Amino acid sequence: MKITRRDGLKMLGATALASVPFKALADGHTTHMVEMLNKEPDGSERQVFNPPVIKIAEGDSVNFVSTDRGHNSASNADMLPEGAEEWKGGINDDIEVTFTVPGVYGYFCTPHQSAGMVGLVLVGDVTQEQIDAAKEVRQRGKARARYEDYFAMAEEMIG
Repeated sequence: MKITRRDGLKMLGATALASVPFKALADGHTTHMVEMLNKEPDGSERQVFNPPVIKIAEGDSVNFVSTDRGHNSASNADMLPEGAEEWKGGINDDIEVTFTVPGVYGYFCTPHQSAGMVGLVLVGDVTQEQIDAAKEVRQRGKARARYEDYFAMAEEMIG
């Protein structure tokens, strides 16, 4: 897993990568974008990632973009596949994470986790068993209700 902040500083021993939202890279992988927002574009929910659930291929990256101030993206250590590395971006910082281990990754915004600012990244050929294991992780506050919706979305994505 490679992690790069917008300012180019190395994080967690990662090498610097240029952020390339929505781009196909020369190696055949893609960088996807997830926005960190104060509210959904339609205004229905506050403190959200957009999209909250994303399915990507092994080796793809996600650029978590601090569209609105006051947010970050941090992995949930209890919701990572075995062998995957944790990440934690700074408040108001974009962070790009490359996912090399298949499975279900849960993440959150540190100051807004209990307000339900959580999300899922599905990497590779995710199985129902992997989703069920992630569902077993205890959640608090509004995160619990949002994860219920997000797991339903994930199950639909893996069909």
